[in-house]
Amino acid sequence: MFPSLEININKLQENAKNLIALADKCGIKLSLVTKVLSGNQKIVSKLYHLGFSHLADSRVENLIKYRHIPIPKILLRLPMASEAGRVVRYADISLNSELATIQKLNEAARIQKKKHGIILMFDLGDLREGIFYREDYLPIIESILKLDHISLEGIGTNLTCYGGIIPTPENLKELLAIKDQIENSFNIQINIISGGNSSSLYLLENKEIPKGINNLRIGEALFLGRETAYGKIISGLYSDCFLLKAEIIEAKKKPSYPIGSMGMDAFGNIPKIKDQGLMERGILALGKQDVDFNNLIPLDNIIQILGGSSDHLIIQMTPDYHVGDIITFAMNYPGLLQLMTSKYIHKNYIRKGKV
Repeated sequence: MFPSLEININKLQENAKNLIALADKCGIKLSLVTKVLSGNQKIVSKLYHLGFSHLADSRVENLIKYRHIPIPKILLRLPMASEAGRVVRYADISLNSELATIQKLNEAARIQKKKHGIILMFDLGDLREGIFYREDYLPIIESILKLDHISLEGIGTNLTCYGGIIPTPENLKELLAIKDQIENSFNIQINIISGGNSSSLYLLENKEIPKGINNLRIGEALFLGRETAYGKIISGLYSDCFLLKAEIIEAKKKPSYPIGSMGMDAFGNIPKIKDQGLMERGILALGKQDVDFNNLIPLDNIIQILGGSSDHLIIQMTPDYHVGDIITFAMNYPGLLQLMTSKYIHKNYIRKGKV
């Protein structure tokens, strides 16, 4: 059935094995970040046991779906105080930056008679979540250590996701300096030093990641085969584990420029369309309800995406294509996230390539 997302399980497993082997050489454990999968248990069940230390997701709803998978769970997005009970119930560890929320987690853990682990996040300049590294964080650590149902499992940072700041040996050494100050100030051991996400992998490839970083949270590199600092394909990884296939439902030669007085389109925008004369045009059964068209890359480079609406994708093509033909697309990470989330995109699991 179409539109469908073709998912190559063997290639995903090969990517996972190669990434884990790369990390092992530097003494680093990888957390399997599953947020792009929208709670897909079939894919996760084929990957989690290959050597990942944790399963990590941004939504409690997805962790609930994974609750029977026997691997420690991490909640990636900072918890809402209002969901503290669910976080403690379904996540072994959560990333945190707010003492007030950590106190709520402590209360929920006390009620559930559990100990909840946290990774305290530090902002090294990307300006998303975390305690700003130049602030005095020791009083916060002191308060956390007094909580009887909270365990400070580690510290971490996030880079490139908002400000585009590249992980470097220099800024990751700042995280290690924080670790040393905490351990020396309170005579404790910090077990997890999480040095970021797929954007830190280029440091692994170049053998430049500082010694002491012992965890990375990996999603995009596994699913699309690329590091996210510079967008380069990682040697030995597949970039085509996911392919979108959509069917042509109309194939006609039409003018390229609309005829008549132009107003707003279906999304309230004034169209900006270039007049290219008559052209071969196709309509695919796929729409903006499923994916932002800017996130798709046709594998046939003759095809150009022109635009579309909620349920229609319009392309420029050649007369070689006809109604019923299938067009194949690659996609970027946001596109994969949208396609996995859409219930209208059929998921087709295949096993091809090296095991």
